Amino acid sequence: MRRRRKAEQHANHERWLVSYADFITLLFAFFVVMFASAQADHGNAVRVSASVKKALEEGQVKVVMAAILGGAKDEKGKGNAMLKGPGGAQPTVRKNPPPAPDLAGSLNSLRAALKLEIEGGQIQIAMDRRGLVISLREAGFFASGGDAVYPGTYSSIEKIARAIALLPSQVRLEGHTDSVPIHNSRFRNNWELSAARSIAMLELLSARFDIPPERLAVAGYADTAPVESNDSEQGRAHNRRVDIVILNERGMGPEPDAGGRR
Repeated sequence: MRRRRKAEQHANHERWLVSYADFITLLFAFFVVMFASAQADHGNAVRVSASVKKALEEGQVKVVMAAILGGAKDEKGKGNAMLKGPGGAQPTVRKNPPPAPDLAGSLNSLRAALKLEIEGGQIQIAMDRRGLVISLREAGFFASGGDAVYPGTYSSIEKIARAIALLPSQVRLEGHTDSVPIHNSRFRNNWELSAARSIAMLELLSARFDIPPERLAVAGYADTAPVESNDSEQGRAHNRRVDIVILNERGMGPEPDAGGRR
């Protein structure tokens, strides 16, 4: 009779895990015994030794080690440590995003509170892609070629500060000039003037109106981001400004558009 050829057995390349698990088990038991031996309370040491002995005899340590090495079992009984179980990917906890600031409500409130200043041409308020932009014209808030804020305008700035305090948004203070070069005893060029006006506004908002400095940032753009053409006196007057930008989420990155944004 012909002998049936024994079916080829599939080579088990993971047999080393059994020896490795036994080694880790013994190493774990060794350190537990060393820890128990170092304890002054011999009663606790005896209890620890008894617990380890029981775990070894009942195979509980091996079960834990198998879970660590093989991963958690899926529905088919196969280990999959990369997806779940010890060492696997942890479930993602989704956090609710913070509520979006009500910039539209602030826009309406500021337009009502600053109605006289808007009608007088001192302030312009608009919403753009970066957030709520409050433009303070130079003629109403600064002397020509200077960075000191007129004290008479503090009441207007206080209304803006109140709106900022009610919102969680970051605020960017942007200084702008016209294209006419400046050179006086204080400022060498329009870059220095635009930055100095932004800093002056920051100091006023933080020191006088208690807006946290960490919510504020300053930028000086000189004449690189005009809102109107510099070819006319009216256009140049509108370009000389400090923009208080209450940023939305999108506005945390982009800079203002050169050539006007309204």
